[in-house]
Amino acid sequence: MNKTIQLFLILFFAFSFHSQGQVPVILDADLDSDVDDVGALAMLHTLEDHQTIKILGVVITSDDKDAAGCAAAINTYYKRPDIPIGVEKGITLRSFSKYTKQLATNYPHSLKNGKQPEDATRLYRRLLVNSPDNSVVIISIGHLTNIRKLLNSKADHISPLSGHELIKQKVKLWSCMGGQYPNGKEANFYRPDPESTKIAVKNWPGQVIFSGWEIGNNIITGADYLKHALDSEHPVSLAYKLFNGYQGRQSWDQTSILVALTDKHYWKLSPKGNVIVNEDGSNSWEDDPQGLHQYLIESLPPTEIAKIIDALMVGIYRPGF
Repeated sequence: MNKTIQLFLILFFAFSFHSQGQVPVILDADLDSDVDDVGALAMLHTLEDHQTIKILGVVITSDDKDAAGCAAAINTYYKRPDIPIGVEKGITLRSFSKYTKQLATNYPHSLKNGKQPEDATRLYRRLLVNSPDNSVVIISIGHLTNIRKLLNSKADHISPLSGHELIKQKVKLWSCMGGQYPNGKEANFYRPDPESTKIAVKNWPGQVIFSGWEIGNNIITGADYLKHALDSEHPVSLAYKLFNGYQGRQSWDQTSILVALTDKHYWKLSPKGNVIVNEDGSNSWEDDPQGLHQYLIESLPPTEIAKIIDALMVGIYRPGF
């Protein structure tokens, strides 16, 4: 890595993250049509490398047949091959991503050797029941099918609590990339499962911070800086190369990582209220002092936040600046 660039980022774009122990995190991602999911997962590995968080598991909410293998390959590259992966079982899979097959095929991981990913609901319940109360941060950066299935899950051999009760007891925060604010229509909410969006958003029993389409749309990362900062054989580098040749990409998903796991005020938070999801997946906002929802409002220039995200995606982390 270019030492001048590294020093520049350390001095001017460092970050202050939670310091009281490792925050337990579950990532729910749709690694398939876009590449910002890869950038978000890379950020989490950087944070765990610096003992800020603990990645409990990765839930894949996607019908791309190589998405789970792609996540496993990335985790293995970062020397965390045992991070459990959950998928929605019983759905028809297809191949459509620009990068998942190449990563799943070209890098080692346990799913290549016959190991199967867990059922997503089972994995969610198992990870939550084994976590301290009010500790887990769930970060969703795709559609909400598996979130809804967790929420609606019943008591079982894993826990006598329902999914709703488990969430209320164990989850500290849900950070959700989805919607458009104060109103609009965004893909994670309307495609392909708006019914799950409506159920999950309406019935979630705890705090939710929504990062809307408008927040990440102006934050461009994964361009020349990433190309030169990572070795060409790095899976994150390959994913961005395959996706669009390092032309840069909006950072919708990475914003939900950053806001959930930092004490810095990169964005303003809206007043408390409720996100209202319509049948078609479009959304609107209502103010409510008793509401559990807030959404991000732009504060710092997107170009400044892009430098922070790019740094985390390539492994640079410095607290306290």
